[in-house]
Amino acid sequence: MSDNFNIATQLQQLISAEQAYHYRIIPHSKQNGSIIFKSDKENQENLKNELQIILGKKIELLLETTENIQQYLSQNYRKTNTAINTQLTDSKDLLINIIHEAKSLGSSDIHFEAFEHTRRVRFRIDGKLLERYVIPTEEYPKIINQLKVKSGLDIAEKRLPQDGRININTPVESYDIRVSSLPTLHGEKLVLRLLSKEATNIQLDKLGFTDEDLRRYKNSVKNQNGIVLISGPTGSGKTTTLYATLKLLNTNARNILTIEDPIEYTLEGINQVQLKENIGLDFAKSLRTFLRQDPDIIMVGEIRDVDTANMAVRASLTGHLVLSTIHTNSAWATISRLIDMGVPSFLIASTLKVSVAQRLVRKLCNHCKSKATVSKELFPDGFEIPKSLTQHYKAVGCSDCFHTGYSGRKAIYEIIPITRELTEQIKKNSLEIDAYIKTKKIATLKDNALQLVVTGETSIEEVYPLLTDF
Repeated sequence: MSDNFNIATQLQQLISAEQAYHYRIIPHSKQNGSIIFKSDKENQENLKNELQIILGKKIELLLETTENIQQYLSQNYRKTNTAINTQLTDSKDLLINIIHEAKSLGSSDIHFEAFEHTRRVRFRIDGKLLERYVIPTEEYPKIINQLKVKSGLDIAEKRLPQDGRININTPVESYDIRVSSLPTLHGEKLVLRLLSKEATNIQLDKLGFTDEDLRRYKNSVKNQNGIVLISGPTGSGKTTTLYATLKLLNTNARNILTIEDPIEYTLEGINQVQLKENIGLDFAKSLRTFLRQDPDIIMVGEIRDVDTANMAVRASLTGHLVLSTIHTNSAWATISRLIDMGVPSFLIASTLKVSVAQRLVRKLCNHCKSKATVSKELFPDGFEIPKSLTQHYKAVGCSDCFHTGYSGRKAIYEIIPITRELTEQIKKNSLEIDAYIKTKKIATLKDNALQLVVTGETSIEEVYPLLTDF
């Protein structure tokens, strides 16, 4: 992927993506109040006059080849589902358009950042941050204050972190935004997490499970009591897997309660509670109340401490199915984490039904991925390359994937059902189960990651972190 066609953000935001594609123009530079564009249109005089009227600036045009203009467009301007005008002077309009553009592009987070000489906005798309705007220094405080007012934060408090929430309602959709402010050296940094309210498209069989993993997981969640734990780092899709599981289990005959922070999707027929620690409504306290609400299934957003862990165990022991997430590196490491928290091993053995670990990996773009020969240099030192992996695909970059080489993401899983044999291992605090996993042919995260490389769905580079633990 070449950097020759990259445009500086300050120039890129002079026009919208729609204007760039419609007029086939690329900002080249700004000189003495004039904007110089590249274009492949032959009648440049008419184009120049029209642009001067629209942009209110003196325009100069440079002739460029059609091939290069297309490369510039696809690499620097992402088409959105709605018309976005980036040529704005009003900070309120700019803020609204930034949010709508991020949502339209499928961004999960928006970062507003302040540095000594610049103020910028970045979008997280497919797990990677992309710089989208550079904001004038004098406009930045206005935008930050507008965000803080909209999310219910104290605009006078600039020394302490704050958390808030914004609700966006449009004729097309409704969604929530979780806002987090952080005081930094040169001003406040705000991160907006975009939360979709609709969970209609979430299905277990579309998340990335192999057929065998899906069978094992569905069998485990059919239990009427016990604990189902999903582990992984932040942003690995754990909550999405939980919601898909709740959709599977949601029937008129079941009372399902959830305590979440934040509520990322709304599910019809499920009683969802938003965590509010500032008034004492934490995971542990909610769980105590839930037990008096005649539940069948309880979902706890995250097991963070020993109180929550013990309450989850207690709930499962009294005949309820408890679903939750936890931060560990593998499915089996979840056991060690619970023991470290202070949960007795015999209670873990008698309540845990299945332990799941998951990650998200980017999928290669099918339009431009390139086949290559496998070599040892591509893998960690000492890694044994499987015989089935004789070739692999590399990320290249094209107009369909905005020259990233990747398009979309897929979850990979490691699923360990807690059998009688493993129950005895847990009771004895004997946590070495490598031989058991091989005997039962349980696919680890590394196994499933390599399989995606073999089938050409992702690259070695993308799964490299999962291959280092061997």
